[in-house]
Amino acid sequence: MGATANGTSAQPFKFLIYGRTGWIGGLLGKLCEAQNIDYVYGSGRLQNRVDLEADIASVKPTHVFNAAGVTGRPNVDWCESHKVETIRTNVVGTLTLADVCREKGLVLINYATGCIFEYDAAHSLGSGIGFKEEDTPNFIGSFYSKTKAMVEDLLNNYENVCTLRVRMPISSDLSNPRNFITKITRYEKVVDIPNSMTILDELLPISIEMAKRNLTGIYNFTNPGVVSHNEILEMYKEYIDPSFTYKNFTLEEQAKVIVAPRSNNELDASKLKKEFPELLSIKESLIQNVFKPNRKTPVFGNISGLTPRTMGVVCDVRRTQLSGTQKSAQILNYHQDCKEHPGYSCRPRVGP
Repeated sequence: MGATANGTSAQPFKFLIYGRTGWIGGLLGKLCEAQNIDYVYGSGRLQNRVDLEADIASVKPTHVFNAAGVTGRPNVDWCESHKVETIRTNVVGTLTLADVCREKGLVLINYATGCIFEYDAAHSLGSGIGFKEEDTPNFIGSFYSKTKAMVEDLLNNYENVCTLRVRMPISSDLSNPRNFITKITRYEKVVDIPNSMTILDELLPISIEMAKRNLTGIYNFTNPGVVSHNEILEMYKEYIDPSFTYKNFTLEEQAKVIVAPRSNNELDASKLKKEFPELLSIKESLIQNVFKPNRKTPVFGNISGLTPRTMGVVCDVRRTQLSGTQKSAQILNYHQDCKEHPGYSCRPRVGP
């Protein structure tokens, strides 16, 4: 197949996937099964070139996916005290796999990270100006991010690699400890900063389609727009647990309880949106793909006693823009069709 040219590839597909025990790697296998795509998990270690060559010779894949990597357990602070191990997988291993794939004429879909940027003067918080694929990473606050920025720069020389910048991944599996929502619901305190994020339920199938199209280069692999920690937790309260409570703290206070600083940024997803126009914004995708399928709060069909003068309609997509007073005045869990956002639910609220 023509690995270096963006375009379509003929069937049948056969995927070689690295990262079997990881979250994304496991989900990729399930997606392949659902789509009846033949796939095999790689058994070789990424840093061992002979192992990788043996895997490819045995499997004879049409595409290779790399979902393996060191992120640290329980978090990236682990990488600060395990630097050699982090380099071995995130840098040496990834580069070795890319090089072997290039030698064999194979496209490599590489799940990377967008946590290599932080808000700055040209991309300020709340400006709506996100970092683009060609921008130079400006965040090396953590050793994990430093290795990821380093390897992305080197991979840019490989025309067979598709680098997907994942950020703060979220899925509909709210029991998974790697899920960003699960993480922040278990934290004693959270910061409240808008960030670009990746809804895996929507974007992982897109990554498979990207392989089928032989797309290469760097992509900001996030849903368009940003969402803050508090906005997500308010959705959690509304759809999952109304009794849930949380507390905020500042970045300065956070710095006292973590080893390495954390990245906060907005990525410009227009390149991905152009290729996949159906891509939902982050808030729309959270509602449709994560919270609605997991809804535990009741839904009521009829509410009487409201007059046109006291009733307004608040769309799910817009609800986080309400003030605190307006939020407290909402009549929750009443759903009707939303004319502005078809397929989403709206509810009446009491208010002016």
